[in-house]
Amino acid sequence: MAQQYKVKQRGKLLEFLFANLNGWSKKRVKQRLQGASVAVNGAVTTKHDFILNTDDIVEVGVLQKTGTAAQTTNKLEIIYQDKDLITINKPAGLLSVGTTQENKQHALALLRTQLSRAKNSIKLWPVHRLDRDTSGILLFATSKEMREAVMANWGKSEKVYLAIVEGTPKETKGTIDQPLRLDEKEYRMHVGKHPEAKSAITHYTVHESAANRSLLEVSIETGRQHQIRAHLAWLGHSIIGDERYGTKGPRMGLHSKKLSIIHPKTKRSLCFEVDAPRDFYGLLS
Repeated sequence: MAQQYKVKQRGKLLEFLFANLNGWSKKRVKQRLQGASVAVNGAVTTKHDFILNTDDIVEVGVLQKTGTAAQTTNKLEIIYQDKDLITINKPAGLLSVGTTQENKQHALALLRTQLSRAKNSIKLWPVHRLDRDTSGILLFATSKEMREAVMANWGKSEKVYLAIVEGTPKETKGTIDQPLRLDEKEYRMHVGKHPEAKSAITHYTVHESAANRSLLEVSIETGRQHQIRAHLAWLGHSIIGDERYGTKGPRMGLHSKKLSIIHPKTKRSLCFEVDAPRDFYGLLS
């Protein structure tokens, strides 16, 4: 049975565990965290610097699959896993799924190999996709039925990104309500009214600006292909490193930070959150 603790003030997860797990050695606390047996608001995390907010619920001793943590240490980072859903922290530069059967270097194939055993081959279905050069939260289902169940309420899910863009938007907060249309020849989205365009809504907040670049938090009501990239470019502030809609760079400044959904079976609210890697923030300077 997992022990539950309520957070009273904002802080880092590891510091919270040290303070609340009386009688535990620091080594034991770290082992529990690295072993994927700590959850925050129902979502397992192994990040020692995970930020806790007031009234968050921390659980210690949550059920885990034997050997999973050890086997994924130097592989894809698994943020959450149960019988129906698996969430990973996809690195930038990795495809979500393969474009051809021969291409095995994509998140779906790597995760399937990582979780499969000799007599138990794991089947996975991508619930959504991230562009190759976008890092962050990527969700998979263990059955086609579960994927369809999650997608049935996808419009109600919360999807939050971090973006580093050229320049600084005039307004610190704004909404882009512009339809998008895919040009299949150029493989890029055109912004604006058109008979074939579909509605798309993007909200943004400027968090920080430096060296003529800005860090934005972005949330989307819809999930169109290249939506954030096309909308921010239309606004006049293309994402750093986005060659298709802006200029080429060492990496693209887009990270999927947060995803909140309702579990179709348990009806519990699941919130997955992972901060951007160091090289992402390096784009701001």
